[in-house]
Amino acid sequence: MQTTATHPAGAPDVARETVSARPPFISEDWLCVLVGAALIALVLAGSRFTDPMQVALLVLIPLTAGAAVLGARLLRFVPGALLISALAWLAQAISAIPAVSAWSLEYVVFALAIGLIVNHTVPVPAWLREAVRTEYYIKTGLVVLGAGILVDDIARAGLLGIAQALVVVLSVWAFAFWLARRLRVDDEFATMLASAVSICGVSAAIATCGAIQGDRKKLSYVTSLVLVVAMPMMVLMPWIAKAIGMPDVVAGAWLGGTLDTSAAVVAGGELISDAARDAAVVVKLSQNALIGVAAFLLTVWWTLKRKAATGSDARPQTSLAVIWERFPKFVFGFLVASIVFSWFVGDATVADTRGPLTAIRTTLFAMAFVSIGLETSLGTLVTTDEGRPAIAFLGGQAFNILVTFIAAYVFFGGFPFAP
Repeated sequence: MQTTATHPAGAPDVARETVSARPPFISEDWLCVLVGAALIALVLAGSRFTDPMQVALLVLIPLTAGAAVLGARLLRFVPGALLISALAWLAQAISAIPAVSAWSLEYVVFALAIGLIVNHTVPVPAWLREAVRTEYYIKTGLVVLGAGILVDDIARAGLLGIAQALVVVLSVWAFAFWLARRLRVDDEFATMLASAVSICGVSAAIATCGAIQGDRKKLSYVTSLVLVVAMPMMVLMPWIAKAIGMPDVVAGAWLGGTLDTSAAVVAGGELISDAARDAAVVVKLSQNALIGVAAFLLTVWWTLKRKAATGSDARPQTSLAVIWERFPKFVFGFLVASIVFSWFVGDATVADTRGPLTAIRTTLFAMAFVSIGLETSLGTLVTTDEGRPAIAFLGGQAFNILVTFIAAYVFFGGFPFAP
């Protein structure tokens, strides 16, 4: 859904002009499902690349084919995508340096920083902007992510991780939405902000935007804000947990419920101990698994909300059709990939393909975060709507940190539940 509203994150209008006016043969959501499925099929067929450069070249083939279907100008898209993938590789290479990885600074930080540096130092040319397609990359990455979130893993994690995830997501979402509306942030903006804070950051924001058919320019603002705020949290929270003497498992559950990327959760947990890392992953997996449920519920809620606002008397079956129309199809791809790898792919194949699929997902996400940096103006993060969305996000994140801290002790502290 394209709009002509002013870009909250400060991207120039030319960013939208690079997309061809020719209507695509298929929606971006369904195309992301097909591209993600093609990448998964390549791995199942025997591709086992894990080197970032090789993976980038593998990923670019179906991405370029998909971009052609979307109506991209390939003479611009191809060199632009090559440069973005090279910058994504650079971000991964920097994060792999031992001195850097010791500080738990993951690739998303460097991918965003590289994009911001380029955007704030030189004019971004039109051929590069043609390849700045954040949602295309991250939606495809989310489909691939489904192959790594297995139903069996969630079941083995136990009810405590799921219980904490439900308590945190429901309470934090409600508070963040309420706070945003109190600050006169519009419903669309407030919904995306609340989902980003409460569920799992960028992925949840994009799923929410698809569910409510939201303004992608507001989504760009939210994703930029998530990553900028996540930077200090990734470094400070493990240090705070150690400083106040939190039990390792409790500290891991706290990190897993508040940090907004899976890589940050693993890195932060490992800074404390293996037990902390395992607890963090349990909680994070539980929250990630809620993406599909949340997208469906938000689709229903938003459809009924719009129906009430317009006074529509449409019959129930029409409402169901609208719900399906609004439901983000890449989330459907995520769920199908999870089911297939949970129940129809052998354990040996799942283990053998985990590394290559993770490498593909990492490359796609790194390209997305570079793209976010290329279309984000830092100054507008605090000036958009007089800074009210930023204040709402920070208030929701502070509430999230507090609620998750309490929930981590309740569910993983040994009382009233067994540790």
